Amino acid sequence: MSRPSQIYNCLDPEGRQAGLSAAVEAVRAGQCVVMPTDTVYGIGADAFNNDAIARLLATKRRGPDMPVPVLVGSWLTVQGLVREMTDTAQTLIEAFWPGGLSIIMPEAPSLPWNLGDTRGTVLLRMPNQPLALELLREVGPMGVSSANLTGHEPPTTAIGAKQQFGDAISVYLDGGVSEVGEPSTIIDISRPTPVILRHGATSAEHIGEVLNLDPEALRRK
Repeated sequence: MSRPSQIYNCLDPEGRQAGLSAAVEAVRAGQCVVMPTDTVYGIGADAFNNDAIARLLATKRRGPDMPVPVLVGSWLTVQGLVREMTDTAQTLIEAFWPGGLSIIMPEAPSLPWNLGDTRGTVLLRMPNQPLALELLREVGPMGVSSANLTGHEPPTTAIGAKQQFGDAISVYLDGGVSEVGEPSTIIDISRPTPVILRHGATSAEHIGEVLNLDPEALRRK
């Protein structure tokens, strides 16, 4: 039996504890939750529960052609999710995580998940948001996408997410306004030359500086 939809005020210590407990219970039960991240609010589910990921996509009214990103609670978690931890990956992780950079890497073979049409890759990020990190460290990697209906604006507040999803989600964690307010930058390092697929919270100039590359060389051709 699903619980009634509720927004938990996680800026209050009691509300935070109650919200985290409810979110952990919901995720472990294969349900989706709404959570704050540093960039925008996200809708998340257990990355290894394929029914829950399918529910996430259905809630967003989104097809598998746009795979679900995976958020992690620590650098170490990445090693079990990717085929190889390359020097480029290590450099980007050390420079930008936790933060607003999502990295596409070849996924580890035979992982029991179905995030959509990933073509053998996984998009990973570690958010710079304490509440999100606490949830991720409790339940493990989560498939998390922006908490909006496809084609609508990604929300920066819990109430903004509830206005779009309503009672389809039972647990909304309110961690205040997302600080960055725009989606993460996406860089694909699964190909011979890194390329930015979406410009966002982390600038091409900063990435180019870290990788010792001309920012123009990182832009999608």
